[in-house]
Amino acid sequence: MGFGLLGFWLLHRTKTKDPKPNTFMDLGLKGKTALVCAASQGLGYATALEIAREGASILICSRREHAINAAAESIRKETGAEVLAVAADVSATADIERLVGAGVERFGKIDILVTNSGGPPAGPFDSLTRESWDDATRILLTSVIELTKLVLPGMRERRWGRILNVTSIASKQPVDNLMLSNSLRAAVTGFAKTLANKVAADGVTVNNILPGYTRTERLDELIEFLAEKESLTADEIRGRWEAEIPMRRLGEPHEFGALATFLVSERASYITGSSIAVDGGWTKSLF
Repeated sequence: MGFGLLGFWLLHRTKTKDPKPNTFMDLGLKGKTALVCAASQGLGYATALEIAREGASILICSRREHAINAAAESIRKETGAEVLAVAADVSATADIERLVGAGVERFGKIDILVTNSGGPPAGPFDSLTRESWDDATRILLTSVIELTKLVLPGMRERRWGRILNVTSIASKQPVDNLMLSNSLRAAVTGFAKTLANKVAADGVTVNNILPGYTRTERLDELIEFLAEKESLTADEIRGRWEAEIPMRRLGEPHEFGALATFLVSERASYITGSSIAVDGGWTKSLF
Protein backbone atom coordinates (compact mmCIF):
# COMPACT_ATOMS: atom_id res chain seq x y z
CA MET A 1 0.00 0.00 0.00
CA GLY A 2 1.75 3.14 -1.13
CA PHE A 3 1.18 6.77 -0.22
CA GLY A 4 -0.38 7.26 -3.65
CA LEU A 5 -3.44 5.31 -2.50
CA LEU A 6 -3.65 7.40 0.67
CA GLY A 7 -3.43 10.62 -1.30
CA PHE A 8 -6.05 9.45 -3.80
CA TRP A 9 -8.49 8.52 -1.05
CA LEU A 10 -7.96 11.73 0.91
CA LEU A 11 -8.47 13.81 -2.20
CA HIS A 12 -11.82 12.17 -2.78
CA ARG A 13 -12.89 12.47 0.85
CA THR A 14 -11.99 16.13 1.27
CA LYS A 15 -12.86 17.66 -2.09
CA THR A 16 -16.12 19.09 -0.72
CA LYS A 17 -16.83 20.99 2.48
CA ASP A 18 -18.77 18.07 3.95
CA PRO A 19 -17.73 14.96 2.03
CA LYS A 20 -20.12 12.06 1.65
CA PRO A 21 -19.15 8.38 1.67
CA ASN A 22 -17.31 7.05 -1.35
CA THR A 23 -18.41 3.88 -3.11
CA PHE A 24 -15.20 2.71 -4.73
CA MET A 25 -12.87 1.98 -1.81
CA ASP A 26 -13.68 -0.27 1.14
CA LEU A 27 -11.55 0.67 4.14
CA GLY A 28 -12.36 -2.58 5.92
CA LEU A 29 -14.15 -1.01 8.89
CA LYS A 30 -17.50 -2.78 8.60
CA GLY A 31 -17.99 -4.92 11.68
CA LYS A 32 -15.38 -3.01 13.66
CA THR A 33 -16.03 -1.00 16.83
CA ALA A 34 -14.29 2.32 17.45
CA LEU A 35 -13.95 4.29 20.68
CA VAL A 36 -13.45 7.98 19.95
CA CYS A 37 -12.84 10.24 22.94
CA ALA A 38 -13.86 13.90 23.31
CA ALA A 39 -16.24 13.47 20.40
CA SER A 40 -19.07 15.89 21.19
CA GLN A 41 -17.55 18.51 18.88
CA GLY A 42 -14.46 19.52 16.95
CA LEU A 43 -11.88 16.99 15.84
CA GLY A 44 -13.30 14.13 17.89
CA TYR A 45 -16.76 14.52 16.39
CA ALA A 46 -15.38 14.83 12.86
CA THR A 47 -13.36 11.64 13.34
CA ALA A 48 -16.25 9.66 14.82
CA LEU A 49 -18.51 10.77 11.96
CA GLU A 50 -16.04 9.68 9.28
CA ILE A 51 -15.42 6.29 10.91
CA ALA A 52 -19.17 5.75 11.21
CA ARG A 53 -19.58 6.55 7.51
CA GLU A 54 -17.25 3.63 6.79
CA GLY A 55 -19.57 1.18 8.54
CA ALA A 56 -18.08 0.84 12.03
CA SER A 57 -20.03 0.89 15.29
CA ILE A 58 -19.08 3.88 17.42
CA LEU A 59 -18.54 4.47 21.13
CA ILE A 60 -18.10 8.16 21.92
CA CYS A 61 -17.56 10.14 25.10
CA SER A 62 -17.23 13.63 26.48
CA ARG A 63 -17.72 15.18 29.89
CA ARG A 64 -21.07 16.82 29.08
CA GLU A 65 -23.92 14.31 28.87
CA HIS A 66 -26.25 16.53 26.85
CA ALA A 67 -23.55 17.36 24.31
CA ILE A 68 -22.40 13.78 23.76
CA ASN A 69 -25.97 12.52 23.40
CA ALA A 70 -26.65 15.20 20.81
CA ALA A 71 -23.49 14.23 18.92
CA ALA A 72 -24.52 10.57 18.96
CA GLU A 73 -27.95 11.37 17.55
CA SER A 74 -26.39 13.48 14.81
CA ILE A 75 -24.02 10.69 13.80
CA ARG A 76 -26.86 8.16 13.76
CA LYS A 77 -28.98 10.34 11.50
CA GLU A 78 -26.08 11.08 9.17
CA THR A 79 -24.70 7.55 8.83
CA GLY A 80 -27.17 4.99 10.17
CA ALA A 81 -24.39 3.60 12.37
CA GLU A 82 -24.92 2.11 15.81
CA VAL A 83 -23.63 4.70 18.30
CA LEU A 84 -23.25 4.49 22.07
CA ALA A 85 -22.69 7.75 23.94
CA VAL A 86 -21.19 7.82 27.44
CA ALA A 87 -20.59 10.88 29.58
CA ALA A 88 -17.05 10.42 30.89
CA ASP A 89 -14.01 12.45 31.89
CA VAL A 90 -10.89 10.77 30.52
CA SER A 91 -8.77 12.37 33.22
CA ALA A 92 -10.59 10.18 35.80
CA THR A 93 -9.58 6.51 36.03
CA ALA A 94 -13.04 5.40 37.20
CA ASP A 95 -14.67 7.09 34.22
CA ILE A 96 -12.26 5.45 31.80
CA GLU A 97 -13.01 2.03 33.25
CA ARG A 98 -16.76 2.68 33.09
CA LEU A 99 -16.47 3.93 29.50
CA VAL A 100 -14.56 0.92 28.19
CA GLY A 101 -16.74 -1.44 30.18
CA ALA A 102 -19.89 0.03 28.62
CA GLY A 103 -18.43 -0.37 25.14
CA VAL A 104 -17.42 -3.98 25.65
CA GLU A 105 -20.81 -4.80 27.16
CA ARG A 106 -22.65 -3.23 24.22
CA PHE A 107 -20.44 -4.27 21.30
CA GLY A 108 -18.40 -7.19 22.69
CA LYS A 109 -15.05 -5.64 21.72
CA ILE A 110 -13.18 -2.45 20.91
CA ASP A 111 -11.09 -2.69 17.77
CA ILE A 112 -10.12 0.95 17.38
CA LEU A 113 -9.11 3.50 20.01
CA VAL A 114 -8.84 7.19 19.18
CA THR A 115 -7.51 9.02 22.22
CA ASN A 116 -8.40 12.68 22.40
CA SER A 117 -9.10 15.34 24.99
CA GLY A 118 -9.43 19.03 25.54
CA GLY A 119 -6.15 20.89 25.67
CA PRO A 120 -4.62 22.26 28.87
CA PRO A 121 -4.57 26.01 29.60
CA ALA A 122 -2.18 28.17 27.65
CA GLY A 123 0.54 30.05 29.48
CA PRO A 124 4.31 30.41 29.91
CA PHE A 125 6.35 28.35 32.39
CA ASP A 126 6.33 31.01 35.11
CA SER A 127 2.53 31.02 35.27
CA LEU A 128 2.14 27.28 35.87
CA THR A 129 1.64 25.66 39.28
CA ARG A 130 2.27 22.12 40.43
CA GLU A 131 -1.47 21.53 40.13
CA SER A 132 -1.40 22.79 36.54
CA TRP A 133 1.22 20.20 35.63
CA ASP A 134 -0.60 17.39 37.48
CA ASP A 135 -3.93 18.17 35.82
CA ALA A 136 -2.37 18.41 32.36
CA THR A 137 -0.49 15.14 32.84
CA ARG A 138 -3.70 13.32 33.75
CA ILE A 139 -5.65 14.66 30.80
CA LEU A 140 -2.96 14.39 28.10
CA LEU A 141 -0.70 11.49 29.07
CA THR A 142 -2.23 9.34 31.81
CA SER A 143 -5.55 9.11 29.94
CA VAL A 144 -3.78 7.71 26.88
CA ILE A 145 -1.92 5.13 28.96
CA GLU A 146 -5.01 3.98 30.88
CA LEU A 147 -7.26 3.75 27.83
CA THR A 148 -4.60 1.80 25.95
CA LYS A 149 -4.08 -0.55 28.87
CA LEU A 150 -7.75 -1.50 28.88
CA VAL A 151 -8.27 -2.07 25.13
CA LEU A 152 -4.90 -3.45 24.06
CA PRO A 153 -5.22 -7.01 25.45
CA GLY A 154 -8.33 -7.67 23.36
CA MET A 155 -6.69 -6.24 20.25
CA ARG A 156 -3.66 -8.46 20.67
CA GLU A 157 -5.83 -11.52 21.31
CA ARG A 158 -7.81 -10.86 18.10
CA ARG A 159 -4.58 -9.92 16.29
CA TRP A 160 -6.10 -6.72 14.92
CA GLY A 161 -6.23 -3.29 16.47
CA ARG A 162 -5.71 0.39 15.81
CA ILE A 163 -4.62 2.98 18.36
CA LEU A 164 -4.52 6.58 17.18
CA ASN A 165 -3.57 9.40 19.50
CA VAL A 166 -4.76 12.90 18.68
CA THR A 167 -1.86 15.08 19.80
CA SER A 168 -0.77 18.37 18.22
CA ILE A 169 1.77 20.00 15.95
CA ALA A 170 3.17 21.21 19.28
CA SER A 171 4.75 17.77 19.73
CA LYS A 172 6.95 18.38 16.67
CA GLN A 173 7.37 22.13 16.77
CA PRO A 174 6.64 23.93 20.07
CA VAL A 175 3.99 26.64 19.93
CA ASP A 176 4.44 29.86 21.87
CA ASN A 177 2.60 30.04 25.22
CA LEU A 178 1.71 26.32 25.17
CA MET A 179 4.25 25.03 27.70
CA LEU A 180 1.98 22.26 29.01
CA SER A 181 0.87 21.03 25.61
CA ASN A 182 4.36 21.24 24.11
CA SER A 183 5.79 19.12 26.92
CA LEU A 184 3.13 16.46 27.36
CA ARG A 185 2.18 15.91 23.72
CA ALA A 186 5.81 15.02 23.12
CA ALA A 187 5.59 12.51 25.98
CA VAL A 188 2.63 10.82 24.25
CA THR A 189 4.71 10.56 21.07
CA GLY A 190 7.47 8.74 22.96
CA PHE A 191 4.98 6.37 24.56
CA ALA A 192 3.29 5.61 21.24
CA LYS A 193 6.51 4.95 19.36
CA THR A 194 7.76 2.58 22.05
CA LEU A 195 4.45 0.71 22.21
CA ALA A 196 4.15 0.52 18.42
CA ASN A 197 7.37 -1.45 18.18
CA LYS A 198 6.20 -3.83 20.89
CA VAL A 199 2.80 -4.73 19.43
CA ALA A 200 3.41 -4.49 15.68
CA ALA A 201 3.79 -8.26 15.30
CA ASP A 202 0.38 -8.72 16.93
CA GLY A 203 -1.44 -6.88 14.15
CA VAL A 204 -1.88 -3.71 16.21
CA THR A 205 -0.78 -0.33 14.90
CA VAL A 206 -0.10 2.72 17.06
CA ASN A 207 0.12 6.15 15.47
CA ASN A 208 -0.22 9.82 16.32
CA ILE A 209 -2.10 12.41 14.30
CA LEU A 210 -1.05 16.01 14.76
CA PRO A 211 -3.66 18.68 14.05
CA GLY A 212 -2.48 22.13 13.13
CA TYR A 213 -4.55 25.29 13.33
CA THR A 214 -8.07 23.97 12.69
CA ARG A 215 -11.44 25.69 13.06
CA THR A 216 -12.52 24.24 16.40
CA GLU A 217 -13.84 25.54 19.71
CA ARG A 218 -10.42 24.91 21.25
CA LEU A 219 -8.81 27.19 18.69
CA ASP A 220 -11.33 29.93 19.46
CA GLU A 221 -10.34 29.71 23.14
CA LEU A 222 -6.66 30.08 22.27
CA ILE A 223 -7.41 33.03 20.00
CA GLU A 224 -9.29 34.77 22.82
CA PHE A 225 -6.41 34.15 25.25
CA LEU A 226 -3.79 35.55 22.88
CA ALA A 227 -5.94 38.48 21.79
CA GLU A 228 -6.36 39.59 25.39
CA LYS A 229 -2.72 38.94 26.26
CA GLU A 230 -1.38 40.89 23.27
CA SER A 231 -4.11 43.56 23.11
CA LEU A 232 -5.07 42.51 19.59
CA THR A 233 -8.34 41.52 17.96
CA ALA A 234 -9.32 37.91 17.29
CA ASP A 235 -9.15 38.60 13.55
CA GLU A 236 -5.58 39.86 13.90
CA ILE A 237 -4.51 36.69 15.73
CA ARG A 238 -6.28 34.49 13.20
CA GLY A 239 -4.78 36.41 10.30
CA ARG A 240 -1.28 36.04 11.74
CA TRP A 241 -1.67 32.28 11.89
CA GLU A 242 -3.08 32.08 8.39
CA ALA A 243 -0.09 34.02 7.12
CA GLU A 244 2.24 31.39 8.67
CA ILE A 245 0.45 28.48 6.96
CA PRO A 246 1.58 27.74 3.41
CA MET A 247 -2.04 27.07 2.41
CA ARG A 248 -2.99 30.48 3.86
CA ARG A 249 -6.04 29.14 5.66
CA LEU A 250 -7.05 27.24 8.76
CA GLY A 251 -7.88 23.57 8.51
CA GLU A 252 -11.40 22.16 8.63
CA PRO A 253 -12.35 19.34 11.05
CA HIS A 254 -13.50 17.01 8.24
CA GLU A 255 -10.03 17.23 6.65
CA PHE A 256 -8.56 15.95 9.90
CA GLY A 257 -11.25 13.27 10.23
CA ALA A 258 -10.47 11.92 6.76
CA LEU A 259 -6.85 11.11 7.59
CA ALA A 260 -7.73 9.81 11.05
CA THR A 261 -10.20 7.37 9.51
CA PHE A 262 -7.66 6.12 7.01
CA LEU A 263 -5.06 5.54 9.73
CA VAL A 264 -7.43 3.33 11.75
CA SER A 265 -8.51 1.34 8.71
CA GLU A 266 -7.45 -1.98 7.24
CA ARG A 267 -5.84 -0.06 4.37
CA ALA A 268 -3.29 1.46 6.79
CA SER A 269 -2.09 -1.91 8.08
CA TYR A 270 1.59 -1.18 7.38
CA ILE A 271 1.69 2.26 8.99
CA THR A 272 2.75 2.25 12.65
CA GLY A 273 4.90 4.29 14.99
CA SER A 274 4.27 7.37 12.86
CA SER A 275 3.32 10.94 13.76
CA ILE A 276 1.52 12.59 10.86
CA ALA A 277 0.65 16.28 10.77
CA VAL A 278 -2.54 17.74 9.29
CA ASP A 279 -1.40 21.34 9.28
CA GLY A 280 -1.45 22.83 5.79
CA GLY A 281 2.35 22.72 5.74
CA TRP A 282 2.87 24.74 8.94
CA THR A 283 5.41 22.39 10.54
CA LYS A 284 8.90 23.18 9.29
CA SER A 285 10.66 19.95 10.30
CA LEU A 286 11.62 17.38 7.67
CA PHE A 287 10.23 14.43 9.66
